[in-house]
Amino acid sequence: MKLSFIKGIGLATAVALLALPAAAQDSGSMRVAFGDVPGGEMVNFMIAVARAEERGVNVEVSYLQSEDLAAQAIVSGQADIGVGTPYALIQRVNAPIRMFYQLSMLRFYPVVNGELYQSWEDLDGADVAVHGRGSGTEAIMQWMAAASGVEYNSVSYVPGSGVRAGALLQGRINVSIVDYERSRLLEREAPGRFIFLPMPEITATDEALYANRDWLESESEAVTILVEELIRTWREINEDPSVIVSLREQYNVLPDIEQIEVDELVPAFSQGVSIDLYPSNGGSAASVEEDFVFFTTSGTLEGDAEDLVVEDYWYLDPVEAVVAEMGDM
Repeated sequence: MKLSFIKGIGLATAVALLALPAAAQDSGSMRVAFGDVPGGEMVNFMIAVARAEERGVNVEVSYLQSEDLAAQAIVSGQADIGVGTPYALIQRVNAPIRMFYQLSMLRFYPVVNGELYQSWEDLDGADVAVHGRGSGTEAIMQWMAAASGVEYNSVSYVPGSGVRAGALLQGRINVSIVDYERSRLLEREAPGRFIFLPMPEITATDEALYANRDWLESESEAVTILVEELIRTWREINEDPSVIVSLREQYNVLPDIEQIEVDELVPAFSQGVSIDLYPSNGGSAASVEEDFVFFTTSGTLEGDAEDLVVEDYWYLDPVEAVVAEMGDM
């Protein structure tokens, strides 16, 4: 696994990854761009990547400053695979990219400084920090603002749930939304200081893999191998979350993450499994239709959900073929 330092269009920040041994045979290559900082929540993905490399797929992973930059890298051809839910981008500019693997479901926790706010209604005129433009975190916060009849003063983009949690602890932001792992961190580090606001259950995609449609077809062998290893890894973790520790050690992935994140791997992934965070089948037409309902309701997508076409946003052939081979779960 190699780091690709992507140049141009402002893609200046990338974090080096451990170089793994070269694969024995060539099964294709891919450049993955994260619009996030490396953290414990990525360990499962990097395990699947390491397994794909064992089968001959050459992978380069880069970490960029935002999902916007990662999306630009995909559109411009400077990277092959992005991570996110670029529904708005695809609709707005008719981008020739498609999502092809559902990594995780929207399981986030809106959080406020309890000394300043206690409810959604208190957030009228508040400054809010979310992950990125068009992200699931932004969609949730906008959806709840509309449902609560409030209007934020501003929405800022702060990639990385861990970064937002740190900013909350430091008092630099007072309203945000964090993942399940960082909600635990906030409760542990500052008990009673923060209030987690109530939210209805959401059935929608949080993170997906996406790529140019032509690239997906030209690198079909590599894509199939990656999808197989993602499904294999996700299913193992769903069966026994504690396996995340031995698999991380076996493949030596993300060796430089903070020790507190290492210590939290089993509790965090156990909680993730308990809230159905990790889909076992990588997505389906039915799950995309559920996305359409949520993302049109939240304003990320324009139009009526029933008028949107799955194939305009997703390329499900790799997932459907692998699930047919491995069996549905």
